Amino acid sequence: MLTWPLLLLGVHGCTDLSRSSIDAMKLAVHGSPSVDPSAAEVAAKPYYQLEATSPQGSAVLILGNVDGRREAWYGTHQTVVFIEHGRVVQTVGLSQNLDGLQLPANDPFAHGLQTLTAPMEYSRDEDWSPGYRYGVHVEARLTPVGSEQIMILGTTHQVLRVDEQLSAPGAHYRATNHYWVDPQDGFVWKSEQQVVPGLTLKLLQLRPYREKQP
Repeated sequence: MLTWPLLLLGVHGCTDLSRSSIDAMKLAVHGSPSVDPSAAEVAAKPYYQLEATSPQGSAVLILGNVDGRREAWYGTHQTVVFIEHGRVVQTVGLSQNLDGLQLPANDPFAHGLQTLTAPMEYSRDEDWSPGYRYGVHVEARLTPVGSEQIMILGTTHQVLRVDEQLSAPGAHYRATNHYWVDPQDGFVWKSEQQVVPGLTLKLLQLRPYREKQP
């Protein structure tokens, strides 16, 4: 189950945030197969928290490192989820893993999904394991769906939903991801992302780390 004991890895480019978070992680990670933290429980812990859910269960991850735009969220059983601009770019320690993601120079996530006014297409290359499935070429189409409301820890957020259709004919792969983004700065509050074929992670920002977006 996705109830992960803590992994403490040596990380590069550690910020003051990551050092203090790593010290606190020993007391931070929930150990229950069903995670449903309250607003008070989240507020009582002085570090950034992200809820991750897979078909096997859920866990609260702790932000352990920020290197540029790359955030490392730590779980248990030697599990780490790396996120940039709200999108998962690498995983470690899952039953299947996204080993790498090669993105175009004009990555729409870097520009902010809130800026989309019409569907747009881009492509990327992905590395999956096990099976040494490297350099899989994936075509992606982003579609702004419209305004929605989501509830996080009793607080209502007015967000924009963006859907992402993925296709890799060479790997017989199709998937649809969903992102719920802040209309002001594009911060991704919630998402459902198929990180490798057949494995979807649902991510929910409980106590978010928010840098100013470009």
